[in-house]
Amino acid sequence: MSVEVVFWLVVLARFALPLLIPLFPLPAIIGCLLLDGVDQTIFQTFGFDPPNYQSYDKAMDVFYLSIAYLASLRNWTNLAAVRVSRFLFFYRQVGVVAFELTGARFLLLLFPNTFEYYFIAYETIRSRRDPLRYALRFWVLVAGAIWIFVKLPQEYWIHIAQLDLTDTIRDVPWFLPVVVVLLLILAAVVWFVVRPRLRPADWPLRFRADPLPAEIDEAHERAAYQAAHRKVFDSASVEKIFLIGLISVIYGRVLPGVEATDLELFLGIAVFVAINSAIGLWSARRGYAWDSAALSFAVVFATNVVLVFVADLLLGRRDNDLALTDTLFFVFLLSILTMLYDRYHPVSEYRAAAAKRDAAASGQTGVEN
Repeated sequence: MSVEVVFWLVVLARFALPLLIPLFPLPAIIGCLLLDGVDQTIFQTFGFDPPNYQSYDKAMDVFYLSIAYLASLRNWTNLAAVRVSRFLFFYRQVGVVAFELTGARFLLLLFPNTFEYYFIAYETIRSRRDPLRYALRFWVLVAGAIWIFVKLPQEYWIHIAQLDLTDTIRDVPWFLPVVVVLLLILAAVVWFVVRPRLRPADWPLRFRADPLPAEIDEAHERAAYQAAHRKVFDSASVEKIFLIGLISVIYGRVLPGVEATDLELFLGIAVFVAINSAIGLWSARRGYAWDSAALSFAVVFATNVVLVFVADLLLGRRDNDLALTDTLFFVFLLSILTMLYDRYHPVSEYRAAAAKRDAAASGQTGVEN
């Protein structure tokens, strides 16, 4: 197999696997995690060092974690868990932006990527048990345990001590045996102590995401809900601006060919998001909706490409300022995230509104899911 074929197979997998997260959350995100860990090893095995791949690698990491967050809006029935997920995701993104702006590695320790393993923990629980069994306190404890016992040591190892696992195993003879023994002890504790104390499972092992609420399953129903409850500038628009804006600043820092300042990039993206929201709301109020995610993406992507090139012309930039490949890659990723947010956020809003109605109907307030 040629080096070029291997390279494009890896790149294709890094694009395709995240798109499976909304439908097959647990296996897809584990696949993304494993592929992120071995892609460079694959290239080195074939004696290939793709130019600028490190930058694109970082961009793809942000991409698949962002899709995981959007998948939590689509799939998670426990609203308390969604709130914890939202905090962990945005907290990490703020930390990554701060690191990219300052270069201070300790910020990655202060803002650990707890969200990724928290997502895996939720989906692991959901694969056998109903998440609605557990209240906010449980999800906070899960996040705290991952933060303290998993992510802080890992972030210190990678970003502060800057140690490499392969090199450590090679250079420290006792390291691997100790790790294996600790893992065996942990497995024994889980199997013999934790497992017998667990409640019986609610259902057989399931990896596919649960069906959406029937009332908001189809695209035209989500569009109708959006038209009835959304404005061009509301809390959802603010969240989307910060979601896409922070990611754009990270992309602008790690991808080659992006010449705008961080503030210009964030404000420009805010304008683009507002325009996209206005177009989406206008379409929803006129009953336009696309059941096909591919068609929805095509519409959003074409709109954003036009907006980018019109803005470039209006700003009077020189012809060589806009690197076509980098720009299209940038717009491609952001368009996917914009499209998925517009499709998935109404589902989360619907669940929150339904929970409030149920609480009001039962004469309760402040009920945690």
